[in-house]
Amino acid sequence: MQIHRLAPEEALKALGTTAQGLSEAEAERRLGEFGLNELQTAERIPVLAMLGRQCTHFLAILLWAAAALAFVADWMKPGEGMDLLGWAIIGVIGVNALFSFVQEYKAERAIIALRRLLPMRVKVVRAGEIREVPASILTPGDVAVLAEGDRVPADGRVIAAVQFRVDNAPLTGESVPKTRTVEAAMEGPLVESANVVFAGTTILSGTARVVVFATGMNTEFGKIAHLTAGVEAEMSPLQQEIRKVTRLIAAISAGIGLAFFGLGVLSGRSFWENFIFAVGLLVANVPEGLLPTVTLALAVGGQRMAKRKALIKNLVAVETLGCATVICTDKTGTLTENRMAVTRIYSDGREIRVSDGSVTTEAGEPLTPDLLRQWGPLFAIAVGCNDASRRNGLNGAASTFLGDPTEIALLECAAAVLPDGPEVLPRVGEFPFDADRKRMTTIHARASASRVAYVKGAPETVLPICRSTFRDGRALPLGEIERQAIVDRLNAFAGSALRVLALAYRELPEVAKLPLIEETERDLTFVGLIAMYDPPRPEVPDAVARCRRAGIKPIMITGDNSHTALAIGRAIGMIQGNEALVLEGSHVERMRDEELKAALTSPEILFARMAPAQKMRVVTLLKEMGEVVAVTGDGVNDAPALKKADIGVAMGIAGTDVAKEAADIVLLDDNFATIVGAVEEGRAVYENIRKFVTYILASNIPEIVPYLASVIFRIPLLLTIVQILAVDLGTDMLPALGLGAEPPDANTMDRPPRSRKERLLNFPLLARSYLFLGPIEAAAAMSAGLWYLTNGGWEWGIDLPAANPLYKQATTVAFAAIVICQVANVYVCRSSRTSILSMGLFTNRFIVWGIAVEIAMLGLIVYSQIGHRIFGTAAFEGGFWWFLLVFGALLLLAEEARKGIVRRLDSGRGLRYQEGTA
Repeated sequence: MQIHRLAPEEALKALGTTAQGLSEAEAERRLGEFGLNELQTAERIPVLAMLGRQCTHFLAILLWAAAALAFVADWMKPGEGMDLLGWAIIGVIGVNALFSFVQEYKAERAIIALRRLLPMRVKVVRAGEIREVPASILTPGDVAVLAEGDRVPADGRVIAAVQFRVDNAPLTGESVPKTRTVEAAMEGPLVESANVVFAGTTILSGTARVVVFATGMNTEFGKIAHLTAGVEAEMSPLQQEIRKVTRLIAAISAGIGLAFFGLGVLSGRSFWENFIFAVGLLVANVPEGLLPTVTLALAVGGQRMAKRKALIKNLVAVETLGCATVICTDKTGTLTENRMAVTRIYSDGREIRVSDGSVTTEAGEPLTPDLLRQWGPLFAIAVGCNDASRRNGLNGAASTFLGDPTEIALLECAAAVLPDGPEVLPRVGEFPFDADRKRMTTIHARASASRVAYVKGAPETVLPICRSTFRDGRALPLGEIERQAIVDRLNAFAGSALRVLALAYRELPEVAKLPLIEETERDLTFVGLIAMYDPPRPEVPDAVARCRRAGIKPIMITGDNSHTALAIGRAIGMIQGNEALVLEGSHVERMRDEELKAALTSPEILFARMAPAQKMRVVTLLKEMGEVVAVTGDGVNDAPALKKADIGVAMGIAGTDVAKEAADIVLLDDNFATIVGAVEEGRAVYENIRKFVTYILASNIPEIVPYLASVIFRIPLLLTIVQILAVDLGTDMLPALGLGAEPPDANTMDRPPRSRKERLLNFPLLARSYLFLGPIEAAAAMSAGLWYLTNGGWEWGIDLPAANPLYKQATTVAFAAIVICQVANVYVCRSSRTSILSMGLFTNRFIVWGIAVEIAMLGLIVYSQIGHRIFGTAAFEGGFWWFLLVFGALLLLAEEARKGIVRRLDSGRGLRYQEGTA
């Protein structure tokens, strides 16, 4: 049923109702048939299932297996500390699960937010009487009574209206208020019909009666809710990389464990000795602290973004935004200020331009006060023929305007141009705006008995009834030359996608009663044209330029018309050439996926008149093309695309609740430029993750080598499993987080986004960790431990029991050597090329504090009784610390030499500096 094409009487008949509304019995029957006027809650993942998922990913399963093996080993051979290892590994799983669960546990509250946009109670006509009922019991056929300020409770066909205008921006993205009428629509889809109101939109002015034809999930709101809830979350690029990293490390760990288990069997060791040895290798290879460190680093990045007015709801969004290649942005409220503002005025044969309260000529010269005063009649009409009002702020707060956005713009312009205000005569009569006349007229009384009519409205309806024009302070005949000049200026304004109003007046004869509308709206004196638009945010052009420099393609997707979208696109620099591709939703609907993908490759493209499903389709195709897509928006119509995107960015002030719930990031200041700063932080996060991954993986080699040496060379094991955990989950954690707090470098936004094919663990990173830094640390640990054993009287081939004091001291020395080398390593990992002398030793206070805590923990493990009991350590001679410090210095020198060679090679090849490639 195309209800918008039916006359009001036909629409009532089609819905089986009358203008007197439904009877209570019939309303109750239909409520049982159609259900409550509520949005259904989508099926959600149970909390326990969500938590269980965090404990069963690939790395968690690997750790569960290691914990089980440790408990089995302790059961078969008690007293070796394997039970402590098992509990420690379970603790690691718990920490990982807790961090991930807390961040990912955000119930799908988009539906709840949508409910809050719908009114709780509404006036309806039941059996000829107006009564107030809960909005949830509205049913098709009900006649609702709506007035200014109400929120529409359900989709309805207008059957009676007086000066009725609505704000459809939350649903469609259109910035201009829409007049609703009762006439049947001859063409066009339902969503563009002028006789239909939609659930969740707001009444700006007037009153109306509407017959409800859709409730609950059958409304346009409900369809968007269904779209939003039906979008499945996908893994972010970082999550995919972390999964690949953990699988690679798991495969390496399992392979090494099995290989050396077999080697141990061949060497004659017992099964359980080899079993414990294999478990030790597994634990040594798996970086247990990687996931909590990544999560905490993302949290640090999120805190830094919060300081830049970007609230992070989903931690992985921090890094995902950094690799965005396309930003699909809404126009209204995102690129623009979501308000109407006067920008051009044409009167007395001259054009003036208005910007932030300043008034200039076309040449940019300021107007004199005397000339502005001559324009008093224009502003008198703008203020007098106006139903908006000014409300003074309380306790010194700034005053605000209430009413239609277009009329508010007129009041704001008059207040800015003429601070003392124009002289406005008392209003004694009014002919309200209606869709047929497309104008509004007010009648004002002069000090004498005469009256004057002020008229404002659409130029195409006002100009034809003008017979004179106001020039040089008096009315002169309006000839064809003058009329054509006005039309030419009108066309110029319209070509710039400006909304134009014509202002005129008429002196009325002295009569006892008010004249009829036909007598008033004729033989008018044309005063001027006022052009206005929804202005771009002042910071947006620079933000768009920064996006382009960073290799990010901005695409506007709006529900507004193409002329307005193109004008805004040019104003902010999103559209620079004359070859821009502009597609409207109706055209997109007819395009095949292949055609739309081809269009999306255009250097400059924007979309207008887009429906929510069409926005989501564009986002889906961009992702299929390999793009990392960020979507910004503030309206309900943006919610499905926000959720479908790799990264959804909602506006915090003007944004609807559903947009905020569907998004990953909320801009607290509604500033499009904030997203650019967030992109910069996201790129820094990825580079920082690489830095601390290099740092963490480097310590794996000195943790593995003691086990290999123990089997191959039959020497005492110089590092215990518990000591490995002390490094991975203790001493390494805070310095790694310090690396995660490194600020972005100056060239971050001058580089293109990283490719999806670029691996987190690439060969240069692995080679630096496993083949350069790691072997230096392993040499330090083995040399220190063996030297201490030799100095203590140990000889090759002698087995030392775990309780032997010399053995405990030797393992403590090897452990301390790794920690000291890691102190040096955290400094060298701050950059893969830049010298630490250039970066400074104390420029990152998080690293300084992390090292301080690391050294304090080392002291407790080496010298405290509780450290001895938990980690199986023992204090060693103080003079041996100098030997360990030498190895730390050697690592610094070796890495500085490597960086110097890399810089010279890059300089010779003319390569520009970029982190993360070596």
